[in-house]
Amino acid sequence: MKSDPAGPGAYPAEAAGLAWLAEARGASCVTVHEVDDRHIALAELKESRPTREAAHRFGAALAITHRAGAPAFGCPPEGWSGPCFIGRQPMPVGDWRGWGEFYADARVLPYAERAVERGNLSKAELDRVRRTGDLIRSGIFDDDEPPARLHGDLWAGNVMWTATGAVLLDPAAHGGHRETDLAMLALFGAPFLAEVLAGYDDVSALREGWRERVPLHQLFPLAVHAVGHGRSYGVELLRACAAVDALAAGT
Repeated sequence: MKSDPAGPGAYPAEAAGLAWLAEARGASCVTVHEVDDRHIALAELKESRPTREAAHRFGAALAITHRAGAPAFGCPPEGWSGPCFIGRQPMPVGDWRGWGEFYADARVLPYAERAVERGNLSKAELDRVRRTGDLIRSGIFDDDEPPARLHGDLWAGNVMWTATGAVLLDPAAHGGHRETDLAMLALFGAPFLAEVLAGYDDVSALREGWRERVPLHQLFPLAVHAVGHGRSYGVELLRACAAVDALAAGT
């Protein structure tokens, strides 16, 4: 049971996200037994060692979850109208037509601005991030993929490996681009990542150039971590911006 919410509505938002992801009948999600504004009680899970086979199955299941879709980029879990969070940070939700506009304005820049307030980015560095945001907002990286049903905070610590396979925890669920979840797995060292990606690709083929776009989709988690986890993430955010600018120059 957890009883230290990020803010009012945080635990109900977490429960709504888990239910929305579970409805896809793809990746397994931890069961919620009880929830209110003060606590959330989750099913007890027994951790086990990950295996290559389990990683492949998880990738395939995650593809099914993503493919279940979402009404819009930036939408919250279906039926949830309260605030949303990623970790302890508020997370904007809404209805964006274009991915680039959504991603720049709701997933990168708000957190980069907060990182300046925390002293983890300078104002000049924020201007640098904003220029990259302008590129993304222009639609240069937009494609014809519909919004995917994202976990939204898919770092390795939010995937628990059990004897029956991987189980998702602590989502920041929303509608987004499927490559964002995959890039977050890569950023924070998911075990047997190659097998996860192979299983994913078996079910839902990854688009050409996805590897080159990994820094683009890592801007979101890097910006979030630059708020609460120190200057080093601000530096990594700037490096990812440089990679995105170079990618845009080559398109």
